[in-house]
Amino acid sequence: MVRTPLSPEEHERGERLGRLLREARGTRTMAEVAASAGISAETLRKIETGRAPTPAFFTVAALARVLGLSMDELVGRCASIAA
Repeated sequence: MVRTPLSPEEHERGERLGRLLREARGTRTMAEVAASAGISAETLRKIETGRAPTPAFFTVAALARVLGLSMDELVGRCASIAA
């Protein structure tokens, strides 16, 4: 299966998601948050740095739960500013 390249907007949305998650994590370590969400610290690192701009829905949902964020809030804050 060949994956289509991401658009610049999709990359930007992934970077916004990463920043939001990083801010919500606060002083907690990546390892602590990742373990609570059931993902690896490396996966969280990739999401936070924008290297994984389109993480799986259930990964985002698990992180939102651990960080006390609603999915509506994530969608609203990660949506394109121009939209």
